[in-house]
Amino acid sequence: MATDTVILDNYIRPGYISTHKSLEKRLGGLRILISTPMEPNKPWPVVWGGLPVEVQRTLTFKVPWIHQQGFAEPRFIHLPIDALWRLWRLRPSVVISTELGARTIQAAIYRLIRPDSRLIIQASLSEHTEKGRSRALEWLRRRLLRRADAVLVRGESGCRYIRGLGVSGNKVFIYLTATDWPFFDAVSVAEGPEEIRRVLYVGQLIERKGLLPFVRILSRWAREHPGRGIEMWFAGDGPLRPALESMETDSLSLRFLGHVSYEELPEIYASADILVLPTLADEWGLVVNEALGVGVPVLGSLYSQAVNDLVEDGMNGWTFYPDRPEDVYSVLDHAMQTPPDALRHMREAAVSKMLDLTPDKAADRVVEVISFVLRSKS
Repeated sequence: MATDTVILDNYIRPGYISTHKSLEKRLGGLRILISTPMEPNKPWPVVWGGLPVEVQRTLTFKVPWIHQQGFAEPRFIHLPIDALWRLWRLRPSVVISTELGARTIQAAIYRLIRPDSRLIIQASLSEHTEKGRSRALEWLRRRLLRRADAVLVRGESGCRYIRGLGVSGNKVFIYLTATDWPFFDAVSVAEGPEEIRRVLYVGQLIERKGLLPFVRILSRWAREHPGRGIEMWFAGDGPLRPALESMETDSLSLRFLGHVSYEELPEIYASADILVLPTLADEWGLVVNEALGVGVPVLGSLYSQAVNDLVEDGMNGWTFYPDRPEDVYSVLDHAMQTPPDALRHMREAAVSKMLDLTPDKAADRVVEVISFVLRSKS
């Protein structure tokens, strides 16, 4: 398929490089316009992998995100001031614009002044992440979505949210979120001593991830099961680290690895028995893909779309609601008491779940949506 396509995004995440490259090959023409090389609170390197990337002139604002779950964290709002000008210069047939803000407003204007072009909005959100959003923001989103020829979402929750804003069901597509599959498939889990169970967390040490309450419950379980050796490793850093390090955890051993480079992650996953993601709000959660790809079962919060869509209770992991302590304890008890043989079967199921979730398949899905909007030309 040959078409000139432009992607508008905040920045390029390291785990998505392979998907972008695969999409570039399929389209024959692709440009990526980003607002910033990388946000200051992201510890990732700036890697573009030879992709055709342009950094736009952008105004960036730091604003608080206050969620109904009780956490607050800073977010960066990027306002690219030259997106419309760059689109007019490049004159793409298809624009894929992420988020529902300033860049998508400019993409919608481009769609209006060039009627033969097509606009695909990539909405990275879920019902849970969007709780408490203002009516004014909802009003803006409804009007932007009317201008879209198609909308891409990550999972069923995002699909329900977008449809709830009045978008016709046949215009909403769930696209596959894939990581650098061969990179993570190159290692396999190394089983440790049966008397020790190692739990791994990968990500920022921030309130939104629900770490403090989860560690308290895990510590309680370890205290009530003194014959079991439990370790929890943290691959990542953040403002909660001092609070986590100072916690009294009795029989629970905590180890802090600090920031781990992307290249080192597969080996870190391979050293774990279980990945835990106790997040209070995540529109996806790429660590779930990565862990399952290596063969590590996931103990995950249902406030992550990746957990909702990829983790099957008792098959390749366990799911829970992080704001229900007794639910967390019960599921945690089930995970910790899973026999080694059953855990091995879960590892196999984890890898099997990811066999079709590759960058090539993800790119195929985007091409399918591009074909759909081009067929709709009048």
